Amino acid sequence: MFCRIAASGGTSPDNGVVWRGRECFAVLNAYPYASGHLLVLPVRHVGELDGLSTTESAELWQGTRGAATTVRRAYDPDGMNIGINLGRAAGAGVPGHLHVHIVPRWSGDTNFMTSVGDVRVMPEPLEKAWHRLAGEWPPD
Repeated sequence: MFCRIAASGGTSPDNGVVWRGRECFAVLNAYPYASGHLLVLPVRHVGELDGLSTTESAELWQGTRGAATTVRRAYDPDGMNIGINLGRAAGAGVPGHLHVHIVPRWSGDTNFMTSVGDVRVMPEPLEKAWHRLAGEWPPD
């Protein structure tokens, strides 16, 4: 899935990619926990942190920092969850291709709906989220 997105071309609301570096990119989560939920991941298919090259590792963190700045500028959340789930037992939905989640959070948000009702509340269409985020990505 992520490899197909990585090969899909430049940044676009069609593929959800909001930023591309040389080694990594940021894409909207297709099943977001909140509006603006981004994933930052290496272009290369790699499942573990120790499988990253030095340049991939550095750019992954640069992309994560850029994503956090972008989410803050575009959504002004009260906080953020930033994390990586490595392996299926840790909750990785795509265990073979590591990715960092950047999830904006607000006091009183409805993030609990996934675990309580097996539903997600998405107040904003993905295309609108893409335009908000792509317009706020900080320059390198």
